[in-house]
Amino acid sequence: MKLDPQKVSFIIKNALAEDIGTGDITAMNLISPTLRTSARIIAKEQCIVAGLPVARQAFKYLDKRCVWRAKYKDGSLVKKGKTIATISGLARAVLSGERTALNFLSRMSAVATLTKKYVKRISKYKAEIYDTRKTIPGLRILDKYAVVCGGGMNHRMGLYDMALVKDNYLSIYENGRIPKNQLVSALKTKLPYGMKIEIEAENIRDVELGIMNNANIIMLDNMDIKTIKKAVKLIRKSKKPIEIEISGGVNLKKLERVARTGADRISIGAITHSPQSIDFSLEINK
Repeated sequence: MKLDPQKVSFIIKNALAEDIGTGDITAMNLISPTLRTSARIIAKEQCIVAGLPVARQAFKYLDKRCVWRAKYKDGSLVKKGKTIATISGLARAVLSGERTALNFLSRMSAVATLTKKYVKRISKYKAEIYDTRKTIPGLRILDKYAVVCGGGMNHRMGLYDMALVKDNYLSIYENGRIPKNQLVSALKTKLPYGMKIEIEAENIRDVELGIMNNANIIMLDNMDIKTIKKAVKLIRKSKKPIEIEISGGVNLKKLERVARTGADRISIGAITHSPQSIDFSLEINK
């Protein structure tokens, strides 16, 4: 996926306003407004880097004429101690933008690095790693971009671009007038042409409902391995072009056993809700 410049600009503007507020009082009172400097950003640990264009924009917002040179591309493996980018420009801008830029790099590289671990673990299987909507509010576009940098795939961006009928929807829908076996066909008449419809299944009965409805994707949610295997066999036996997604409690330890079942997708909430921050530092050239 590509980052939307307008959305990124909005996120950066808010992040800088949060940190700088009425002004960086230390820089304003110690540093001349015309003084220029140069610095380098260093990876303090090995990682898959992500967020370089975002960090660049944070500095550019404060100093349009600053010069940014990235040494790597997003998605690259960077070893500990390597310089990932250099920046030269107004000293105040470099100092005031430092923490915001590093925070974006730290978060996004963490997501990309964790995603890559999951992707590599099942590289010999057909299944692909997908993200979820378990992202930091307001930063979803950055989280999902970082997932792609790590070799993962994006599920829906939000509630607006794909229909996913989860258990709570079904619980309320049971009081409706349309029979459950007509649920997907009823949805299709109201959705844009070609929009996919996914049904969450918590048991074999739900799987049968998904098959009956000709869902595009059936999500096997929080099932044990034995039930997953049974569900996959049932869906494949139907000969219908239904993608199989597995979700719920899948960690690195369990991942390969899940991939062996023959699923098409494995969605992992942890890659965006529980990544461990990657450490970067900005050092002024002396």
